[in-house]
Amino acid sequence: MGAASLMNLLTLPRLRWSSSTEEDDKIVLTKAEVEALQCEIADAEERETHLKAQLENLDEVLRSAWLSGYLYIRTRWTALPGEPPIIDDEEVDDWLPRFVVLQGSYMYYYIKSTDLSPHDTTLLSDIVEVGSLPSFLQGDQKTRYAFYILTYHGLRFECSSISKIQVDSWLRALRTDCKLESDGAAPDDSLKL
Repeated sequence: MGAASLMNLLTLPRLRWSSSTEEDDKIVLTKAEVEALQCEIADAEERETHLKAQLENLDEVLRSAWLSGYLYIRTRWTALPGEPPIIDDEEVDDWLPRFVVLQGSYMYYYIKSTDLSPHDTTLLSDIVEVGSLPSFLQGDQKTRYAFYILTYHGLRFECSSISKIQVDSWLRALRTDCKLESDGAAPDDSLKL
């Protein structure tokens, strides 16, 4: 409930005040006004219950998550055999912020951290390759560090963040959880199954 609507509820401008001979002021309400107030209170309680459920869900997800945080994500499909290579239009800004959670045997992608259910999921056993991507400058002129996740279906998730530490944490966690071996490669090189 917004502050303005809360103030409107508390000030009750639509109520008639009548003065009495006693020192106390009394509020005179019609039955319709009482019912309207009861409906508003019930709606506010319902919104409060919904918000509490969202917070409890988020709290539970974060408590059991191995890693979580906001990343900018875009998806690409790998070209099928015989198809021409996919043209990547660098001028199109299709990076979308997502709240990503690594929990159990899944990666969950939420639009916002307070969402009750994920927008998308990836099974960790479907991931066949994880690796670094070159850093780049985004429209805000901040350097973004990036990595990719390739599934055996050919779907490639490209993830970026302005924090190199965050990107390195995701790479380490994914390589560990997906049991990808480095074969003596440098930490930032891509790893394959």
